[in-house]
Amino acid sequence: MSRVRLVIYSIVIVSVVVWFPHWASSNFSLEVLDSDWVAYLFYIFNDLSLGYIIVPFFSIELIRYVVLKRLNKDLILDSIANVITFFLFIGIEYVLGILLVIKLYTYASYYAILPELLINWVTIASCILLADFLYYWEHRLMHRIGIGWATHTVHHSSPHFNMSVAYRFGPLDSVFPLFFSIPAVLLGFNPFLLLACEVFVQVFQTLLHTEVVGKFPKVFEYIFNTPSHHRVHHGSNRQYWDKNYGGILIVWDRILGTFEPEKEKVVYGISEPLNSVNPFKVFLHGLSRLRAKMGKVKGIKNKLLVLVKPPDWLPKEPIQR
Repeated sequence: MSRVRLVIYSIVIVSVVVWFPHWASSNFSLEVLDSDWVAYLFYIFNDLSLGYIIVPFFSIELIRYVVLKRLNKDLILDSIANVITFFLFIGIEYVLGILLVIKLYTYASYYAILPELLINWVTIASCILLADFLYYWEHRLMHRIGIGWATHTVHHSSPHFNMSVAYRFGPLDSVFPLFFSIPAVLLGFNPFLLLACEVFVQVFQTLLHTEVVGKFPKVFEYIFNTPSHHRVHHGSNRQYWDKNYGGILIVWDRILGTFEPEKEKVVYGISEPLNSVNPFKVFLHGLSRLRAKMGKVKGIKNKLLVLVKPPDWLPKEPIQR
């Protein structure tokens, strides 16, 4: 799909998603929801889901591995490494939250272009849709520029596919969402509601990391992201590269030309396998490889281009050996 068409489609989608709650709020007497009740609702779906969905389902996956005789030392250590990268990521996120994110969201809310939307069901639904579409573009960006892939490659580097992989994060994974969520706050969405919706999209994504579920009915598969679609996204098979970026909805991929169905058996991992379960090597290998690549190319311009060009980009001049 051409860049012009991508831009036009994206502007139209964002415009409709943002315009509708403002229009509805101006033309209808919508019941304003208690913010504490909404926060508690997201707490149930977001935070508590670890206890009532994710851990129990991961236990089922482990039982399945035992039955299939696939439970081995490498898989166990890989799962442990996934959890450790998650805690390293959380540590960075908390530091960012304390030093930067809260101030950025506060400033963005204060200088919002559009009036802040009151919290009602229309606003919540629109905010989830917007967070999901912004996630699509954030996700796509992390695949298509060097610095983005340097952090996101951590998530893709596991040769396994289960719910522990959903917690496999890179060191800059909490930075990239800011480039998309801050503008959303400027468009009138409550910053705390937006954060809750972004986490909701991430929790939905977590549930997709499994081989236990095959395919859902065609209508569901056409509209929503599913384990089948996300298995494709984690494939190192050439035809599966840079496909199925969606969070909750797969229709974004269908509209913007990045959809690929699961046909050939998926081989998980990255094109240059990591072959390590050392959590610190897992967490930092993308940045380490990026630094090595920057060290090999000649000239300041090319070194900077490595950061923003696609991960497989190389300058026309031969690199240093």
